[in-house]
Amino acid sequence: MDRQASRPSPIVLGVTGASGALLAKRAIECLLGLGYPLRLVCSRAGERVWREELDGEFASFAEQLQSSGDVETYSVEDIGAPIASGRLPTRGMLIVPCSMDALAALAQGRSANLLERAADVTLKEGRRLVLVPRESPLSAVHLGNMLSLARLGVRIVPPMPAFYRKPRTVEEVVDEVVERALRALGLPEVAGQ
Repeated sequence: MDRQASRPSPIVLGVTGASGALLAKRAIECLLGLGYPLRLVCSRAGERVWREELDGEFASFAEQLQSSGDVETYSVEDIGAPIASGRLPTRGMLIVPCSMDALAALAQGRSANLLERAADVTLKEGRRLVLVPRESPLSAVHLGNMLSLARLGVRIVPPMPAFYRKPRTVEEVVDEVVERALRALGLPEVAGQ
């Protein structure tokens, strides 16, 4: 059997400038642990939040990953990257965390950068798009944009703790949110958990 044929399609993962870089880091770790190739794109604001919340550079983290798995990283300005085209078969796209700016751009069909273009391609190709929006409180504008996207089939997974599971640490809450996002992406390895 052809080894390429047995490999799963890559997952596109976008990181934006909302609080929640730890969610993105954990999602990346989980997806690599499940054996999925990753195509990463981080907005400039996402890079800043990553630096402020995790005391490190997103680019350095991504560079370390490239040696441990099938990971490619693209500049948010590179609108000619492979993830900007429907010709690249992907499993879908996860944007975690998803800022209200990125969410509004997607709701309006804007694709002014690679992250927005990759999400637009995901929608037009009928692939799964999962957003983990990070804002509170939510305004009517935010909710309207989420509703518009949900009507298009986008899965919205706000990072809300499941207190009935009695989490004791931030890490347990993060793991729960990431697990829900990966289930929404339709990954068989986590669908039944």
